[in-house]
Amino acid sequence: MRNEQELKELVHSKYSAIAQSTNKASGCCDTSCCGPSEEVYTLMADEYTNLEGYNQDADLGLGCGLPTQFAKIKAGDTVLDLGSGAGNDCFVARHETGDKGQVIGVDFSEAMIARARANVAKLGFQNVEFRHGDIENLPVASNSVDVVVSNCVLNLVPNKANVFTEIYRVLKPGAHFSISDIVIEGDLPPSLQEAAEMYAGCVSGAIQRQDYLQLIEKAGFKNVTLQKEKPILLPEELLQQYLSPADVELAKEKMGDIMSITVYAEK
Repeated sequence: MRNEQELKELVHSKYSAIAQSTNKASGCCDTSCCGPSEEVYTLMADEYTNLEGYNQDADLGLGCGLPTQFAKIKAGDTVLDLGSGAGNDCFVARHETGDKGQVIGVDFSEAMIARARANVAKLGFQNVEFRHGDIENLPVASNSVDVVVSNCVLNLVPNKANVFTEIYRVLKPGAHFSISDIVIEGDLPPSLQEAAEMYAGCVSGAIQRQDYLQLIEKAGFKNVTLQKEKPILLPEELLQQYLSPADVELAKEKMGDIMSITVYAEK
């Protein structure tokens, strides 16, 4: 079993490699044209192209929802994106907050930060910045943010309670977050829980739905609301990469539900 530091190093390595790739991860059409490491990252992604502010260069196809669509961002808001990647959600948020707002992206992959900064330089935005840091210890002042968003990132953090504590710290009183993430109801087979690729793809890092919502409440948040949920189906071709044929059949019978949820809560 990997410890927290080993899991962080795994995620750092995988997502840094994605950041340095010249291909968009979601470019493959289905499991027949993808390797396992690519498919596990993209089977959860939602379509961003219809959202105002969308930038193709910043879309690596790594999310599991559209949190900015539900985030109630107003003109002039300060928005913080946790695990900002190449900047996709930041640029959508910037469209909503406008010239007078501020958008901050935080990511712990130096390669992702470099890619995001290159994207914002091309766009010429003066009110979007990307900071290198760990979302368990955010490089952001307390009580300074109007809206926090995040897209399929907390699954990559072993200690999710620390992240919700940090979100609470940086939000202004009365401010809120909208976060898309993966949760489960039931159990994942042990082989999937141990698979490195599946962890880096957010699936085996998922915790029970009720436990996830309780972490939010324990951090002090109010008005916790599910804004959207959708099932995540793991293709049989993908399960075969990690399980024996007998275990694949067992998993299909007994594996719990895997869901993408978008959660809203207020400080």
